[in-house]
Amino acid sequence: MKTLKAETEAKIAAGRLAKPEFMQGVDDIINEAKALQQGEKALKNGQKAPHFELPNANRVSIALENLLDKSPVIVTFYRGDWCPYCNLQLRALQSKLPEINELGATLVAISPQVPDGSLSKSEINAMEFLVLSDQDAKVATQYGVAWKVPEFLAEHMRVDRNLDLDKINNGDGSILPIPATFILDTNGIVVWRYVDVDYRTRSEPDDIIEALKKLSK
Repeated sequence: MKTLKAETEAKIAAGRLAKPEFMQGVDDIINEAKALQQGEKALKNGQKAPHFELPNANRVSIALENLLDKSPVIVTFYRGDWCPYCNLQLRALQSKLPEINELGATLVAISPQVPDGSLSKSEINAMEFLVLSDQDAKVATQYGVAWKVPEFLAEHMRVDRNLDLDKINNGDGSILPIPATFILDTNGIVVWRYVDVDYRTRSEPDDIIEALKKLSK
């Protein structure tokens, strides 16, 4: 079975062949974002995670504190079910869900996408972990992983992909989360994290599992 890194790298390589100018533009934006240390405000290990209460696709509110009463929680932020890299990541997490559950953890995936007909029928929402809606990326902002999308990428999504993110998110579509993952212990303290402003790279599920094993010792 391929690692998530291998899958995302293959997708990036295919993109460079199909649209070299666009991918170079993405590289330039990501390099600038890293130079400006975007993502540096993300929660650090040892910090207490902000409380949240967010709806799932059926508009049932899920509170972080209730989840932490039962188990450690993996919180992963993704951009939306329209994002191919997000789909690769969440499929990879779904494949590792039995191991995650065996280690006593709960997986929660959060995006700004609002719960509606499309989200409730999406592949992501059919997965066997919690999928929650963070309208206007308010919780992503609290976790320090909200990102103002550069116009170059916003235009690509509008024009090339025909995506109306204001409509999809029922709010400010110019703010998306940096794809980031945090493991919280039962006290809500961050014990492991992965944050990278390059939306094409994601935390490896096996690394999450190794962190959970250490936490359970």
